[in-house]
Amino acid sequence: MISSVGLGIPPYEISQTEIKSIVKEIFSDRESRLVERLLPIFDHAEIDKRQFVVDSEWFRESHSFQEKNDLYHQLAIKHSLNAIDACLTDGDFLKQPVPYEAIDMFMFVSSTGISTPSLDTYIMNERPFREDAARMPLWGLGCAGGAIGLSRAFDWIKAHPEKNVLVICCELCSLTFQKDDLQKSNLVGTALFGDGVGAALLMGDNSAYLPYSKHTKPRIIQTSSATKKNSHDVMGWKVTNRGLEVIFSKRIPALVRSFWQQHTDQFLQTVNINHQSIHSYIAHPGGRKVLEAMEDVLQAAREKFKYSYDVLWDHGNMSSATVLYVLKKWMQTGITENQFSILSALGPGFSSELLLLEWDKT
Repeated sequence: MISSVGLGIPPYEISQTEIKSIVKEIFSDRESRLVERLLPIFDHAEIDKRQFVVDSEWFRESHSFQEKNDLYHQLAIKHSLNAIDACLTDGDFLKQPVPYEAIDMFMFVSSTGISTPSLDTYIMNERPFREDAARMPLWGLGCAGGAIGLSRAFDWIKAHPEKNVLVICCELCSLTFQKDDLQKSNLVGTALFGDGVGAALLMGDNSAYLPYSKHTKPRIIQTSSATKKNSHDVMGWKVTNRGLEVIFSKRIPALVRSFWQQHTDQFLQTVNINHQSIHSYIAHPGGRKVLEAMEDVLQAAREKFKYSYDVLWDHGNMSSATVLYVLKKWMQTGITENQFSILSALGPGFSSELLLLEWDKT
């Protein structure tokens, strides 16, 4: 059962209008015609504002890969701790705080910076977590990471039903910004991506802390993964001397209508549930066109995706963390027992992750 979700929201909020102006200022002196042609992307993204770990002046300056990664290391720990603290103490979801000592497994999901040892080891030092807690860092999953992290946590907790897992998704996309990259994918990414951190607490069916939960919660019933072969050019990172350079293809909405539709149809057939029985879609909002393609494929009302659009509007695409923001909003609505939801995310690979959730009062 997913018992609680907490967020670590960065401090610098910048409107889409201001970001558009910054991009125009940075790029127009070198390739003004291209930039002017692409600027409408900012207007059509259905994003009002985003949050970042750095202020607007940071984007106007050049930064080395090492400088960006050092900042990632420092700020990822800080904002992950904020999300964890919020998750383990959230009065909306928990009757009383869950102690740090209750965590049996850490899953740290991120693709926007590099650290060895992984950042969960640094996070463990800052709070009274147990030294014998298991760890499963997941890197390189991009936007699909939040959903995949929940799936792998579910797999582990099935084998250890008395245990509790903390899934942390931390993405500081702003620190990957390439000031000298004039490719279309960089400008599209700049129009979409923000920074965000989310933490989700999963409890096994025999966890001693289940009584701490209150209201209906989503129970993971089944998961499914699919990876399209020879699709590395759809999304991901190209590692350069300047840092992580975004790969972002315009083919993604078309792949929703082919690859993702096939995966979704097969999954629902496997779990023996039809589209009409799904109360809501907890979909990672990869962008407006991606969400619209999902609605079209499923012939579903926009209302079933409403919090995906809300999160996109208020925060942008925060890669793996975004689906936890959407999940939290659905959890706060208090969905009645026995309703079904599909949690979904797409990522590099090109990959699709689906989870069937049933709302439960246990």
